[in-house]
Amino acid sequence: MKRRNLFGLVRVRSDDDDSYSQNGSSSATTADQSQNINKKNDIQIDVTSYTRDKYDDINKNGSDGETPDSIDLEKSDLEPTEQVLQQGLSSRAVQFIALGGAIGTGLFVGTSSGLTQCGPAGLLTSYIIMASVLYPIMNAFGEMVCYLPGGRGRSSQGSAAYLVAKYVDRSLGFATSWNYYYCYAILGAAECTAAAGVVEYWTTKIPKAGLISIYIFVIVLLNFGPVKIYGETEFWFAITKIVCILGLIILCFVLFWGGGPKHDRLGFRYWKGDLAFANHSAPGNTGRFLDVYTGIIKAGFAYILGPELVSLTSSECQDQRRNIAKASKRFVYRLIIFYCFSVLGISVIVSRKDPTLLTALSANKAGAASSPFVIGIINAGIPVLPHIINACIMLSAWSAGNAYMFAASRSLLTMANEEGAPKIFGRINRLGTPYVAVGFTTLWFCLAYLNVSSSSADVFAWLSNISTISGFIGWGVSCIAYLRFRKAIFYNGLYDRLPFKGPLMPYAIWYALAWVIILSLTNGYQTFMHGYWSVSDFIAAYITLPVFFTLLIGHKLYTRTFFTWKWYKPVEQIDVITGLDEIEEITKEIDENRVPPSSIWEKFIDWLV
Repeated sequence: MKRRNLFGLVRVRSDDDDSYSQNGSSSATTADQSQNINKKNDIQIDVTSYTRDKYDDINKNGSDGETPDSIDLEKSDLEPTEQVLQQGLSSRAVQFIALGGAIGTGLFVGTSSGLTQCGPAGLLTSYIIMASVLYPIMNAFGEMVCYLPGGRGRSSQGSAAYLVAKYVDRSLGFATSWNYYYCYAILGAAECTAAAGVVEYWTTKIPKAGLISIYIFVIVLLNFGPVKIYGETEFWFAITKIVCILGLIILCFVLFWGGGPKHDRLGFRYWKGDLAFANHSAPGNTGRFLDVYTGIIKAGFAYILGPELVSLTSSECQDQRRNIAKASKRFVYRLIIFYCFSVLGISVIVSRKDPTLLTALSANKAGAASSPFVIGIINAGIPVLPHIINACIMLSAWSAGNAYMFAASRSLLTMANEEGAPKIFGRINRLGTPYVAVGFTTLWFCLAYLNVSSSSADVFAWLSNISTISGFIGWGVSCIAYLRFRKAIFYNGLYDRLPFKGPLMPYAIWYALAWVIILSLTNGYQTFMHGYWSVSDFIAAYITLPVFFTLLIGHKLYTRTFFTWKWYKPVEQIDVITGLDEIEEITKEIDENRVPPSSIWEKFIDWLV
């Protein structure tokens, strides 16, 4: 058999089959031969690329169920002895990952610096603008992944790098893959550091290195197990974050009307006069504009990698088209409620000139000590609640680190299987875990120990700042991948077969692409202003761009495609057909056998998950 490889073309040959086929379909092995192979290897085959048996539990009960234990070898593109990714993510896990996944310290704590630098009006405006940029990007991922979600195989076909290589160019996919891997790994280490720092709100007697070790150990343990464990863990993490955020938004609303212990009606007190904007870089209208623009750049850290984590689950989730489409549609609620409403609530309960907030930022205090939510609650005279919020911040950081480990390991696995990284990282154990990729990513997570020393903490902060720009670049190339995908869809006359269609496409994605390009080129604008020049800040803002293009051009030279001037695939060479009939057949079978909910409770659960 021969399986198409996006960074190259790998030949996989079976000892029982001397013939080869292309585009992921196997040769004509008969059913009897399949049975003989089963007996010879004395295993129960558990692999498929796009075709598998019915989900019995879904068919019978209309609810989540386990994936089948056997499939038709004739429709598999994998060897019967190969270990593959398992589809263990339930519907509820996917939906709550979409709502609460990757929400970490960026929202709970990172908004404090944005509030002081941009003011409440500048910060809220910037979050609304960034939400409008991210929404079409999520829809673009949703369209591509719902159309061909992939199956249990050796690559995560929902990863951004895989999509870029498939629909644009394999060299661009190579550069994108390492760009994303670095971003996932560094952000994961950053969240472990943040989780350890949160404990200092209660006590400083526990060594930070010990806390970081505990967090990393638990994250690695969860990711070494079956993907079902990761999904269930993220499900409960997400519920905790969602309840916490909704509770904080309601509390901010109560305090707005003077419902706190002091009965002080806040209203928009902190939006009046010179409090609305900070004018941190320049006076007048220019200063207000730069407040908003700086807020957009800062909002990128809070929003970063949200859409990618949803699409990454496609190859390992059940009832793929339904769950990914539903998750993509719900992403807008996450953007509006959890981010925009939260920032509005912060702007109501805390002044950008609050002494406690300014002191916490100047002292670089971690966790709840610098959280605008907690500072506002303390000012309102509400006891105990700050400790609860601090615990939620710790769990959020832990959860985000867990999600980044999952994303980084799957990205490295895909790179290894598509000739973008050493093949050893493509190994998968019988639980469906890319254990070598998880182990290697753990080494990157250990960079969190740099924060134990104050001198090395500056280095780590610098590395973390770079990761935000990596996210902007990733969004940009993903937008390009969608445009090529859409062009191929229309070229083949398949638009009517798209199971999910985002609104205002492709105009919305052009809007998002324009914003991402501008942000990637101007995110370090402040270093060019008089009195703000800093070599380290300039490098942090722009080093990712030459590194990315070095990877792109280097791969072009290595594969001898640089001088062919073919920087993207012609539309007729983009494969949007292979696997389509199979996934449509699977989806049809599931839908035909799905039992619709009857009671009010069942309808609510069906809507929820």
